[in-house]
Amino acid sequence: MPSFQTSLEFLAILCCSLFSGAALYINLVEHPARMSCGVGAAVAQWAPSYRRATWLQAPLAAKGTACALMAWLNGSGPEWLVGGVLLGAVIPFTLLVIAPTNRKLLSLPSGSRLEETRELLEKWNRLHGVRSCLAFAALVIFLLDARH
Repeated sequence: MPSFQTSLEFLAILCCSLFSGAALYINLVEHPARMSCGVGAAVAQWAPSYRRATWLQAPLAAKGTACALMAWLNGSGPEWLVGGVLLGAVIPFTLLVIAPTNRKLLSLPSGSRLEETRELLEKWNRLHGVRSCLAFAALVIFLLDARH
């Protein structure tokens, strides 16, 4: 039977893997596909996608972070602290850095200038890419430590 510490590590890896996969999918597949449909369609699709993704990604980041930090507190190596901090960093990054762009995109008036809207969507994708990188880095750290 796996130890509590091993179970926490497994849950941290699971949550981080799911978060990373979803985040990378959004950056590499979903957002380019939405942008290929034109700015008007892209911004119309972005809002419901953003709302739905929030309910998936926020809990994964929070639970993965909590499990990694609890694993570290229960004797796992410092890699679990580092990975937990990296994964956890997506939460304040989202709230402090990405949220203003999200609010602008959600409150765009009908008939907004297409170039401004395109720039906002491109900025959002770059910022979301930071979240993807943070989570992927955490996942690599977790997986490298887990193989020992």
